Amino acid sequence: MASVIMAPTFSSISVNRTGGDCSKWSSTNRHRRGMKLKAMRIEKPLEELYQVRVERKVSPERLAELGVSRWSMWKTGKCKLPWDWQVDQLVYIEEGEVRVVPEGSKQYMRFVAGDLVRYPKWLEADLFFNGPYQERYRFRAYGDD
Repeated sequence: MASVIMAPTFSSISVNRTGGDCSKWSSTNRHRRGMKLKAMRIEKPLEELYQVRVERKVSPERLAELGVSRWSMWKTGKCKLPWDWQVDQLVYIEEGEVRVVPEGSKQYMRFVAGDLVRYPKWLEADLFFNGPYQERYRFRAYGDD
């Protein structure tokens, strides 16, 4: 015995409980409504997948609260740098941008001047700098928030 489930934004789905073909889209309803159905794959943002936290356009008050002006400074020019984080690191980008390509990924995260980025321990990635870049950074101790 087959049962029918109606979904308001799609066409009806038939489910065969006796085995075999588990579900079929009703072509009659699909054509009647003029809909084309496509399979969608919903992916999480890379930041979420790799547990990288970012605050965009950080306010001067937030920077003062964190004491960013006392953090160590690092500068570079155009280059590619393989990197792995042995500890959590907070980075405030003062100038330029960086593309972070996690190991094994073809996608990248992009961070620009004004972003505060927290890289988690054990992340491995290639960093791409397309021009002058300057950041303030500090390593985070266990339990820091």
